[in-house]
Amino acid sequence: MQYNELATKEALQQTIEALGKKNIEAFAVESGADALAKVKELVPAGASIMNGASRTLEQIGFVEHLKSGTHGWNNLHEGILAETDPAKQAMLRKQAVLSDYYVASVHAVAQTGELLIASNTGSQLPHIVFTSPNVIFVVGAQKIMPTLADALSRLEEYVKPLEDKRAQEAYGSGTADNKIVIFKGENPMMGRKVKVIFVNEKLGF
Repeated sequence: MQYNELATKEALQQTIEALGKKNIEAFAVESGADALAKVKELVPAGASIMNGASRTLEQIGFVEHLKSGTHGWNNLHEGILAETDPAKQAMLRKQAVLSDYYVASVHAVAQTGELLIASNTGSQLPHIVFTSPNVIFVVGAQKIMPTLADALSRLEEYVKPLEDKRAQEAYGSGTADNKIVIFKGENPMMGRKVKVIFVNEKLGF
């Protein structure tokens, strides 16, 4: 199984259609710059926004755009990092799960319409599964796998070792896929909007 090859146009279209049937709107763009432009288009000025740690978001320039302060959004992550009191910072992190928008990536996608997200601490998962009314995933097309079983294999065999190495270098300790979400669909009764921006580039792990 090849875990780092861009999906074919046919596989990409099949995935988009499968997600659409599960109340997840997906579309494709050609480049990271296009993806960043799409995120800017989707998030209105004044909205509160939170994001997960993501190499993909770094690569498309989203993190740098947030740091620039020119976006007009209420950047909750910035407020958390600016707080020096540990107790107050912890409270801000909990309150941030109510952000209007949450922007992140995923570790794998099945052509059958499942998104796979793994987390060491679980901090990003409340946003994704329930609390944020708008979720935007930016996903490199190399993460598309034929089946859910293949997506799980991609996480265990490919993503986890790379992320563990990155964590060792960045934090001095490894990582673990302690909590894994298989996002199989969004109940329309909830009124949430979940969107996936597929990028025809290799982004993230």
